[in-house]
Amino acid sequence: MINHDVTNIRVRYYDTDQMGIVYYGNYARYYEIGRVETLRFLGLTYKEVEEGGISMPVYDLNSRFIRAAKYDDLLTIRVTIPQMPKTRLMFSYEIFNQNGQLLNTGQTTLVFVRSDTGRPCSAPAELVEATKPFF
Repeated sequence: MINHDVTNIRVRYYDTDQMGIVYYGNYARYYEIGRVETLRFLGLTYKEVEEGGISMPVYDLNSRFIRAAKYDDLLTIRVTIPQMPKTRLMFSYEIFNQNGQLLNTGQTTLVFVRSDTGRPCSAPAELVEATKPFF
């Protein structure tokens, strides 16, 4: 299992709604920040994967709202990859505020798709190799 914390994500004013809390749709952006930085932690970038001819569209997204994140909160996104990537790559998320309060949990599943054909494929070898030491 891979665990990685992405810290010091500041809630911007434009992230909030009329009630002064983070608009629910913006949590998907926080998840993406977590995914991108976790892949970077593993030594890969989306750009490198895409240059290798593979896209990783989101297949499934779930989110649970526990407490509200507010303007100027400093967030930590805890990202977990619970299983080795094969034809899918799952990420789980826990988002905490600066006081350590759990605000949100979520999960996304991405699938690997050949960019030229749009057909499913296996995880890129570089990603499989990068994740092996954690499982």
